[in-house]
Amino acid sequence: MTPRFEGSYLGATDKISPQAIMECKICWTPYDPAEGDDTRQVLPGTPFVALPEDWSCPGCSAPKAQFLVREDPGAESARRAAEMAEATRRLVSDFAEIFHSKMRDVPLVNHALHVEAVGFVPHDEGFLGVLVAPWFMNLVLLPRHGRPALKAGEKETLSFPSGDYEFLHNSRPETGPYLACSLFSPMSDFTSQLQATDVARAVMAELFKAENRAETDRAADIRAAREAELAALEPPEPEAGTEDPATPTRRALLTGGL
Repeated sequence: MTPRFEGSYLGATDKISPQAIMECKICWTPYDPAEGDDTRQVLPGTPFVALPEDWSCPGCSAPKAQFLVREDPGAESARRAAEMAEATRRLVSDFAEIFHSKMRDVPLVNHALHVEAVGFVPHDEGFLGVLVAPWFMNLVLLPRHGRPALKAGEKETLSFPSGDYEFLHNSRPETGPYLACSLFSPMSDFTSQLQATDVARAVMAELFKAENRAETDRAADIRAAREAELAALEPPEPEAGTEDPATPTRRALLTGGL
């Protein structure tokens, strides 16, 4: 296959991102996708790989094959996205195996649900998101390489804009070391996978809101009192048109669930 451009990656166009800034090796004229090329009426936002085959350097008329990569702002984000996809794939594979081998016939399992990784984002050089399973929902941190791993079952407090939360260390064959913070278990209140994933995404959104910190900071002091008060009350029947009581509110997500 004929290389599409000079320089790194042997001209493989699938190795550069749409943000790659290319440079002519003859006259050093750059092609920046953010600017396009007025001389050939190429619109801003057009990646180098999407240029017409007969496009040439506006400075010296050299063909596309004479261009090399000057910088690629999108390469790192693309690499991280691929790493995150592989890490969450392994996580889901591990817990799907647990479900099929050990949990399938356990009464507390909600068979309306399946194992799914929801809302994962890069965090602290690792990946943070929510793991939904038929028997639990956990906030999970897949740590960066080289991060010291504690023994399984040991606790660690992690800080977020909304507050400080306690995570347990653990490890699985495919996933490797990970940290988990319990949100819900069992999962009997969820009637569908869509409802569970909506709550998981809400958790990820509320976790990074600083205005929730006042609620979470007071949670440890008031949780016992709240639970005692609630236990003494018979929950009222929901009125028609009110919010589904099985759908947690912001307070429930961050002070009750976590």
